[in-house]
Amino acid sequence: MCGIAGIVAPLLDQAARESALERMIERQRHRGPDDRGVVSHASASIGMARLAIIDPAHGHQPMTSPDGRFHLVFNGAIYNHRELRATLQQHWNFRTHCDTEVLLAAFVRHGPDCLGQLRGMFSFAVWDTQEQTLFAARDGLGIKPLYYARRPDRSLVFASELNTLLASGLVEREIDAASVGEYLAWFSVPAPRTLYRGIVALPPGHSLQLDREGRLSTQAWWSLPAHRQPDRVARNYSEFVHGLRAQLDDTIRAHCVADVPVGAFLSGGMDSTAVAGLMVRSGASHLKTFSIGFEETGYAEQASAREAAKFLGTEHHEEILTGARVAADLPKILAAFDQPTGDGINTWYASQLARNGGVKVALSGLGGDEHFGSYPSFRDLPRLQRLLPWWRRLPTGTRQWIIAKLRAQPQARARKLADFLAHARDLHELASLQRRVLPEVSRQALLAPEARSLAARLGPHHPMLEDFAFDLTGADDFQIVSAWELRTYMANVLLRDSDVMSMAHSLELRVPFVDTRLLEWLWPQPDYFKRDPRLPKRALADAVADVVPASIRQRRKQGFTLPFPLWMRKELRPFLEETFSASSLNRCPWLDANAVSSLWTDFQKGNDNRAWSRVWTVAMLVAFANRKNE
Repeated sequence: MCGIAGIVAPLLDQAARESALERMIERQRHRGPDDRGVVSHASASIGMARLAIIDPAHGHQPMTSPDGRFHLVFNGAIYNHRELRATLQQHWNFRTHCDTEVLLAAFVRHGPDCLGQLRGMFSFAVWDTQEQTLFAARDGLGIKPLYYARRPDRSLVFASELNTLLASGLVEREIDAASVGEYLAWFSVPAPRTLYRGIVALPPGHSLQLDREGRLSTQAWWSLPAHRQPDRVARNYSEFVHGLRAQLDDTIRAHCVADVPVGAFLSGGMDSTAVAGLMVRSGASHLKTFSIGFEETGYAEQASAREAAKFLGTEHHEEILTGARVAADLPKILAAFDQPTGDGINTWYASQLARNGGVKVALSGLGGDEHFGSYPSFRDLPRLQRLLPWWRRLPTGTRQWIIAKLRAQPQARARKLADFLAHARDLHELASLQRRVLPEVSRQALLAPEARSLAARLGPHHPMLEDFAFDLTGADDFQIVSAWELRTYMANVLLRDSDVMSMAHSLELRVPFVDTRLLEWLWPQPDYFKRDPRLPKRALADAVADVVPASIRQRRKQGFTLPFPLWMRKELRPFLEETFSASSLNRCPWLDANAVSSLWTDFQKGNDNRAWSRVWTVAMLVAFANRKNE
């Protein structure tokens, strides 16, 4: 795991490039405190900061091919590096045991076609000194990030974090008013757009090439599997569960590959307990597990985590998180953000606990909900889809009257239903609206005129709508909802926040459920094997029955939620008062200050605890914009 960075700038001399690159590497030192390196050739300088996980004593980067032609910087982990090494060793004299050299050898041998052979999480860049070209790529599901910015002089700057790009001094720090509107809709800015004008996020499963003339092109190298694969479908439920267990054992073994201590996050829920249990069963001795708990009634899940740890015999580490602690740490947490987010605080503290507990790698249960249909969207959206034809047969005036009535309701669910009825015609459009944080009318009200106009032009739907509608032609309802959850909320919020928050503590966070090999096996299986409406995650529970306590397997799903509604009225209130002050809002010209103030005032006066996420989402945007430039 590393932080990578680079500059390709024909009109910038080497000394200036390397000076800017050193600033970039220093800014992301938390991503790789163990080593750092820079190499320059012709118009390019690339560098890295390394967190040594595999073959820690070697693997210095940038890594150069024996003939000096290719220079590689790599962030992530290639889990099948040993298998790939065996296929490449007749063509390559390996000098290390690290996955970085395997990746370099694979690229030298196969070029961009090597991407289809890689199992892991990665972003990497290769400078070709002979062709004077840059090639970069990101893993299929978007676990590891890569950002880039083009400059008017045809130069390109890239890095693992937005803050790193800004530290170069070559990229302007200008917040994009259109991106503000998208952030308020989706909890984050969907790739390829970022919060900053002119900075692009390479989408998951995409590669980038910059030729010697400065022409830039991107293309998708990975996509979701074929929806119908009869030869790969289990014949019955028993065969499915048996196959699922084999796939889960395989992904856990792959994700435990490391030459440093590996631990696990353990919330006490089904997914994290399954991961920890499979790790123990695979031979992980003296496994360390980590969980965050709370004092507040109704939020504390530490009893389940303790029960799971006792059942598995792990060395369990637990920390009770308070509102006062979060309030004191907010300046550090905000400084770690490279974009605002309404989520991720729990990962910050779990990562800190794990790193302080003596591990450099931790496995997380992220991804189980998307695979096994335990979000309400898997139930609600197909139901609503079946009602849409009846709804659209109603007279226009009647529909408008009902929508207006729903929008006038104080409950967020009613206003969200209004958006569904006003803007959705099919399951894709329903799914594109599902993860909205703010109803469209509320979002528009919070934006200043220019940003409001841009938001209206972009429309209420997720920007991936048209792409998904074509990519998922022929998919069943379960696959459509699963794809939307995987490629939007998980990629743009959960995975992005997991990367930023874990790397802030120099912890490599791995997500064995977010594995292309597991996904490719699961994808064509019938939805009635993957999801039982009466018992969500029944298949997963049956597949891991020997490693997960019955009480956890049979428990209804409980989302992991922090006590923010309580903290925001108490310990976090001073921070929020300052954040929503007139002087703070004056530095956010793309927001309507009066509307934002009213949002905060209404939250304090009301008793709807579910409204906290909308207020906190806006607060994080305002606080982010008020950070001192670093």
